[in-house]
This record gives sequence, C-alpha cells and structure tokens, in this order.
Amino acid sequence: MLKMAVLVSGGGTNLQAIIDSITNGTITNAEISVVISNNANAYALERARKHGIEARCISPKQYETREAFNEALLAAIQSYGVDLVVLAGCLVVIPEIMVKAYPNRIINIHPALIPSFCGTGYYGLKVHEGVLKRGVKVTGATVHFVDEGTDTGPIILQKAVEVKEGDTPEILQRRVMEEAEWVIMPKAIDLIANDKIEVVDGLVRSR
Repeated sequence: MLKMAVLVSGGGTNLQAIIDSITNGTITNAEISVVISNNANAYALERARKHGIEARCISPKQYETREAFNEALLAAIQSYGVDLVVLAGCLVVIPEIMVKAYPNRIINIHPALIPSFCGTGYYGLKVHEGVLKRGVKVTGATVHFVDEGTDTGPIILQKAVEVKEGDTPEILQRRVMEEAEWVIMPKAIDLIANDKIEVVDGLVRSR
C-alpha cells in the first residue's frame, strides 16, 4: 500500500479529487497518511479532517529561518513513513533537502502543458493569465516528478484543454481543473502506486 503525504496551500480541490478517486477505486493500492499545509486557514485541512485524515499546519512563520522550516517539514513528512509526496496546489518552494530525500517520489500538478507557461512566476491564476495574453488555442495540465528546478522534472502525464473565446483566467482555471487536473493527478498516483512507471534517463517510461 502506497502511503502519501499531500501538501496543499489553499482550498484543496485537487486533494478532494484524490480522496474521491481513492473512494471510488480510480486510485488503487494507495492511502493518504497526512495532509500538510503552510496555511492554517487552508480549507484543504478541513477537507482532510472530514475524511478522517490527519491534517497539520507547518508554516514558515513558525520558524526563525527558512532552513529551520525546511528541516521541520521534511522531518514531519518522514515521521509518517510515506512513499510519495504529492504537491496538490502547494505554493511552498520544495527545498533541495526534500528532493534529495525523495528522488522521483515527489509529484506536482501544473496547470499548463509544460514546457509552456511554467517556471518561476507561473503559478495559480498567473498561468491562465499568461495563456490568454499569448492567445494560445490549447492549454491543459501536467503531472511531473519534482527535481531541483522549477517545473523541470520528468513529465508523467499531460492532458490538453481547449481555450475558448471569451474565457477569463478564472473560467479557464476552472475548466483546466475539471477537465485535466482532477483527471490526471489521480491517474498518475495510481500508476505510481501500482509500479507501472519508472524514470529512465530523465524520462518517464511504462514498466
């Protein structure tokens, strides 16, 4: 059974998609051991508690230095003996010590088709604002492993979403979540939980 820690910063819609997918059998052989947020008021923590999942806030504000926070976050995750760290709308920069502790065992969902509209500064609505400003016709979402860079780790799954005339960043954000994020994040977790993929020479391959 794959044990997961899910890291969140806000409402937790991707967390809910994961919980629902475990419940309905879309994700097999996996369970959420803990949900951790850097934001004590994140609704995601309430979602976790409603489903009987341990929910914790570990915030940089609680520590004198960023290094102390990074070490505390890693120690907390390790204390649950998890196999996979899932970033589901987590706005905290994942420290290098965590990437080294969990090589190809941290996954992130990005609301665009990497390598487009990704990297430093592209998060949340800023991604969709960039998409609309550039006038692209197709966007989507990407699930990838996390490495030391920003959105540069091996790509696991991608799903395209049409950009429609009259879209606002908020409308597009919702469509990308519903049509792509909530579909491919659970699917990626299921692939990992059932040992169906591996990373070879920096690329994700089927086993």
